[in-house]
Amino acid sequence: MIKSAIVGASGYSGAEVFRILSGHPKVELTAITSTSRQGSSISELYPNTTSSSDMVFSSYSPTLASGNDVIFLALPHGQAMSIVPELMAAGDAKIIDLSGDFRLPGSVYESWYKKTHSAPNIIDSAVNGLSELNYDALLKARLVANPGCYPTSIILAIAPLVVAKVISEPIVATCLSGVSGAGRAATDLTHFCRAENNVSAYKVGGTHQHIPEIEQGLSSLAQETLKIVFTPQLGPFTRGIYSNIAASLKKETSIKEIDELYRTFYDDKPFVKILDQGVFPELKGVSGTNFCHVGVAIDERTNTITAISALDNLVKGAAGQAIQNMNIIFGLDETTGLTTMGSMP
Repeated sequence: MIKSAIVGASGYSGAEVFRILSGHPKVELTAITSTSRQGSSISELYPNTTSSSDMVFSSYSPTLASGNDVIFLALPHGQAMSIVPELMAAGDAKIIDLSGDFRLPGSVYESWYKKTHSAPNIIDSAVNGLSELNYDALLKARLVANPGCYPTSIILAIAPLVVAKVISEPIVATCLSGVSGAGRAATDLTHFCRAENNVSAYKVGGTHQHIPEIEQGLSSLAQETLKIVFTPQLGPFTRGIYSNIAASLKKETSIKEIDELYRTFYDDKPFVKILDQGVFPELKGVSGTNFCHVGVAIDERTNTITAISALDNLVKGAAGQAIQNMNIIFGLDETTGLTTMGSMP
């Protein structure tokens, strides 16, 4: 069995890691930590765990790295960087970080996250955890920088187009996120009275911190610098990201050719489902799952292509992808413990 611990298990992403690992056939969960909930059981905070666990939140210690095979870090941005160096020094455990601390070069991180990076010398050793695109690198990873939910939804939606170089800038992405993407701590924007029956845009005009991560991923695929126009929006629902990405085609291309391009690109990627022509994703189709659904259409009048993706921001956009990466690192089938079907209605 793979021994694992979750640092920051009281937040939404950490609790989702806990939920999924609790049903993973190859994992033994040894510890869950929380700064604010030490000594209380996870079922007190998350009643959905009552029937399956009575684990108690403990304090963090770097010795977790010597008693476990893998450690999941589900901490707010800016906190993981302070403990990753001591974890790496204290033991051989693999580390999967769900925050943004190791996704970007140090200077880029500091510019967008407005924080000084305390461990810039470790960043280059981190492997980007977009599972479908970095499988081989993940096999040898010690530290994984799990990607953000928005970057995952956008990059997976248009990766085949970028690699094939069939689209041109501008690439315009408008994405709608559920309230859980902001974390467990309520804000004025996520307060029920504000969010219910409401849609609001935020960090508009090229200011969202996920922009450099999206551009980094797309540019790496294209082998040239690409930029994106990104507008995030908050929707009146708990889970999910619905991304609508549009770009011009470089030449007239049939939808049949595009469909073949996508199906070939994702042929061996079990968690990306390309929908039939004329069918487009729904959030309820992916809620609670590690799947990303993608639908594509061409507007022949404007020679424009639109790719639409849907995923659960807490699963494929965070915890599920982290566990998918763990499966890859430890030589398991990447779907192990992650094939749960979504629930409707």
